[in-house]
Amino acid sequence: MKYSLFTPAFYLALTGASMAGAMSVTVTPSIPSPAPVGTMVTFNTAVSDASPKLWYRFRVRPQNGDYQTVRDFGPVPSLQWTASAHEGAFDVEVTVRDLASGQTERSSALFQFTPLGAAAPVVSPTSHPLVFLYSAPACESLKRMRVEFVGPDGIAQYTAPQDCGAGLSMNFYLAGLRARSTYAARYLLVSPDGSSERGDEVVKFTTGTLPVSLYDADVKIPSVDSSDRILLGSPFTRAAVAHDLAGNVVWYGPSDLAYITRVEAGGYFWGLFGSTTNDPALQLVRKVDLTGMTVLETNAARVSEQLAAMGKRPITAFHHEAVPLPNGRLAVLGGVEEIMTDVQGPGPIDIVGDMIVVLDKDMNVVWSWDAFDFLDVRRKAVLDEKCPQSSCPPMLLAKTGNDWTHANSIQVTHDGNLILSMRHQDWLVKIDYADTWGSGRILWRLGKDGDFTVNSNDPSPWFSHQHDAGFEAEPPLFFSANRYARMLPRLMVFDNGNTRVAAQGGGNSRGQVYEIDESARQATLVLNADLGVYAFAVGSAEKLTDGNYHFDAGYIRETAGVTARAFEVTPDGTITYDAGANTPLYRSFRLADMYTPQ
Repeated sequence: MKYSLFTPAFYLALTGASMAGAMSVTVTPSIPSPAPVGTMVTFNTAVSDASPKLWYRFRVRPQNGDYQTVRDFGPVPSLQWTASAHEGAFDVEVTVRDLASGQTERSSALFQFTPLGAAAPVVSPTSHPLVFLYSAPACESLKRMRVEFVGPDGIAQYTAPQDCGAGLSMNFYLAGLRARSTYAARYLLVSPDGSSERGDEVVKFTTGTLPVSLYDADVKIPSVDSSDRILLGSPFTRAAVAHDLAGNVVWYGPSDLAYITRVEAGGYFWGLFGSTTNDPALQLVRKVDLTGMTVLETNAARVSEQLAAMGKRPITAFHHEAVPLPNGRLAVLGGVEEIMTDVQGPGPIDIVGDMIVVLDKDMNVVWSWDAFDFLDVRRKAVLDEKCPQSSCPPMLLAKTGNDWTHANSIQVTHDGNLILSMRHQDWLVKIDYADTWGSGRILWRLGKDGDFTVNSNDPSPWFSHQHDAGFEAEPPLFFSANRYARMLPRLMVFDNGNTRVAAQGGGNSRGQVYEIDESARQATLVLNADLGVYAFAVGSAEKLTDGNYHFDAGYIRETAGVTARAFEVTPDGTITYDAGANTPLYRSFRLADMYTPQ
């Protein structure tokens, strides 16, 4: 049978719905309670009298507190979890849904985590050889605590701060550490007036060894001095790796993510996982902590179930982007498809587009935007890319088709709307989001044949097949003509340059910054850095704290294979740092430490 994404047949195939009987549920921890803070516990679910097609949702709460979803409904029957901030009793709840009968049952296990540093600071190993848990006694209310730790290079690093109070011990993951090295750690207490005091007791610890499967970094142009001392690279289907600017490994991520999409403050990372089976329930978006533990997760089948209930097109998988938004929300990109006749070619053609889905803190759908509803589907991909050759998300309606939009990044703007980068349209579009109240209409299109004129002396000023577009921080105010006004905002983008390179018969990728005058619909190219390499796909662009820019040329075809390069570029286009990787990198990020994204 051939399914349309709107038919009941597709939805029944997605959920496996039929009839079944009653069931009972229990959840059991892998070790007896209590256990020290930071101890990883596996909570296993047992179900009797149910059909084979089950979904499980896991939620956690401090005893008598509010539940927080950790993993939304999906096919995985167990959860690995620990309390890492404070001791206490925690309810771990599982809800099981029988997809055949629709019946749901729940069960919970109460687990007690005990303090490690109740009397004096201690440092404990975790399952990650480069991540340690620092535990300190409770501190006074209204103060904040963070941890300073120093290694053999003498450079001090600092954790994100936490609020004191409630008589609970304080616990912090220490990360950004070199292998086989000894570090010294102590806490800092910060008072409401901004003054701080160091703890008297210094705790020393030694890191472990590295796995052999990590990719290498090759520093070609060393950094003279930078406050953004860490380069985090995310390859495809391999563990992400953080190096210091000298090329030493200081952290690596879990190997069960396809790639990391964004870094969140406090030491958290968003990533995607896609099963080769194309089962939407196994296409995941996941938030992990520094140890790799899952903090929040959902899957494309669960999101599609909610979209279908709202009368919207389901998604086939997540791809390219998962980015945190204000108010604890998350924006993800999903693949959507529709077979259309005589639109992008003769006869029926499966057209693959994109959907933005915004989820709340419990992974519930609160807003969505579908390219089929707001773009002219007659404007096919600029270079006529086809699926599956151009690395499309999974397709459920046909084996081949047109890769129409191929979006790759989302950014929330200063006025509460969204910027979407669409590689195969050579456009950045601004979408009316208005913090979930927007209509989704296209406010403007930036790029060749869009709504802006460009001010530049370059004969080919526009980006093409670009990646990772976004505005810099909100521009400052200035005083002019007896009033205050803002400087024009600047937008960064990595210009892969595929369309330009194809037209010219050669060329390099560029790091670009445009000054954007939305009212006049004019873009002024203020940085157009030739990076000296051509990245056929993927890449990153971000502003560094010293005013320079970071650009990632993520997919460079060379004789020996596919490599990547990460550059630091000054505002005048001078390259001041260059590090290569012996593997393609989907994105890379420059960080001050493992807790602070740009």
